[in-house]
Amino acid sequence: MSTSPGFRPTQDLASLQFDRALQLLQQAGLGDLQGAPGSAVWLQGMIDALCDLSSRDALTGLPNRRTFFAALSREIDRVARSGEPALLLMLDIDHFKRVNDAHGHGVGDLVIKAVADALAECVRPMDLPARIGGEEFAVILPNCPPAFGQTVAERVRLRVEKQIIAAGPTLKLGVTVSIGGAYAPQWVRSTPSIWMERSDLQLYRAKSEGRNRTCLEPTPVSTVSAEEKGLLFGGNPPGELE
Repeated sequence: MSTSPGFRPTQDLASLQFDRALQLLQQAGLGDLQGAPGSAVWLQGMIDALCDLSSRDALTGLPNRRTFFAALSREIDRVARSGEPALLLMLDIDHFKRVNDAHGHGVGDLVIKAVADALAECVRPMDLPARIGGEEFAVILPNCPPAFGQTVAERVRLRVEKQIIAAGPTLKLGVTVSIGGAYAPQWVRSTPSIWMERSDLQLYRAKSEGRNRTCLEPTPVSTVSAEEKGLLFGGNPPGELE
């Protein structure tokens, strides 16, 4: 990070309010900044830490909803250009409201963190697991052939099912998840919302069929929806400028 000739860190920082930023970083365990306060190294460290904090869910440490949607848009564009398969999994903790009602939100938070940890352990470094809602998670899996999709989803489901969550001295809980998945249409200019709707449909099917199960589209979609045809032949998608 370079500074202009007229920038005097130790003097100019006196007029800036960093207390709140430092407090947020310390609460997230990111407050150990290198360099002397006010130095270029210290300032760059604060900027990097704040950027990292803004991209992650505060409870689980997973990428947050905003980061997820940005990654989803990039992945669907990549699939349209390369034709490589990409799988989107949507996960929901089964009967999570019962946990909160019976044991309180503190225990509910422990359950969410435990599921997040299990999810992160089941995916590759190139995959992106995210928390997108209260008890809702998603995983973007680039370059995931259809032959392996069900295996990946089942690995996640079984990992969560086998986990024992210590929620207190005498309280141990087990939870399950329902998982739905769909592949991005290859060689087609689609939208994140279409891809999510198809994955959500499979998640709803997993819930309606009894929960604690995985439901993926039988085969990658080869048909093109009316909205996708519009994207192919009608110019820019809604809201996109030339």
